Amino acid sequence: MKKGFGILTMLLGLVLLTGCGERRKTFLLEGTFKGFNQGELYICGIDGKFPIDTVAVVKSQFHYEVALEEPTAFIVIFPNYSEVPVYGEKGAAVTIEGDVSHLREIDVEGTKENEVLTAYRKKTSQQTPPEVALSTEQFIKDNPTSPFATYLIRKIFIQSPQPDYKRATELMSLVIKSDPNASEAMKAQMKYLDGLSYLKDGSRLPSFTAVGINGEDIKSSDLNAKVNVITVWNMSNYEGQGTLRQLQDRQKKVGEKNLKVLTVCLDADVKACKKHLERDSITWSTICDGRLWDTPILSRTGLSYIPDNILTDDKGKIIAHSLSQNELMRKIDKLLPKKEEP
Repeated sequence: MKKGFGILTMLLGLVLLTGCGERRKTFLLEGTFKGFNQGELYICGIDGKFPIDTVAVVKSQFHYEVALEEPTAFIVIFPNYSEVPVYGEKGAAVTIEGDVSHLREIDVEGTKENEVLTAYRKKTSQQTPPEVALSTEQFIKDNPTSPFATYLIRKIFIQSPQPDYKRATELMSLVIKSDPNASEAMKAQMKYLDGLSYLKDGSRLPSFTAVGINGEDIKSSDLNAKVNVITVWNMSNYEGQGTLRQLQDRQKKVGEKNLKVLTVCLDADVKACKKHLERDSITWSTICDGRLWDTPILSRTGLSYIPDNILTDDKGKIIAHSLSQNELMRKIDKLLPKKEEP
């Protein structure tokens, strides 16, 4: 009897050890949202390397578990395109709780990185934009190796109604100097920040030529509709793909003479990009050469992150650039006719 009990105990121990070993390879994210009873969330990696996942919310709760080989900074995206950044690592369990009508005050707990960012988010929740900029600058100076540093630079200093490229450049330089393993995307963003300083509303779009994914010649002078959009995306970025769908809907309504679109896909797999475009019936010109951040049009135009955009009129004058998805669509809707003109 004792021998049988000992074998059973040993087997149980092995099962538990195996289970723990498997669990250590995964990242668990769970949440409860007041005011969001049922629907879907989208989760993707901030750096564009982690694919988009759709997560169901049922009775205000959701559960997401994924295998991770290395720490990953995620974005949790809500149906209204609001974002909550979350840090994930192998073996960690993180919880999100709060009211969806007050996402800037939401609690993300479970790792030091998430708790530090939660404190920052709550501090800035009631601040004015200039105060938020100051708090963000201090946060990055205090935490230059934070996995969210580059994300905050983009959100607060670049993708803003009043961008501050000088501050963005200074902070990005600090982040890269503090990180000996800085990613190529971070270095590329630093490279193009200088170009953004010359990309101003009211100036002319720099001239360029390129070859489209189907071998067609592309020239900046081809963007001669009433409203023209150049936008950067990749297959791992939800906001960039959402922008494509909304642009496609608007172009169908008003016609190509009123709205022209040129997209730049920063994916290494050109064939996969082509299949993606065909699946979504996207027929406008797309530049995808597999060179990622070395794609020439980026340095020529100052486009510097995913997703990024430039909006021009029929004379090539820059109307706006580096807008969020919602801002871009509102701007386009103001400029476009309500229906296709005869």
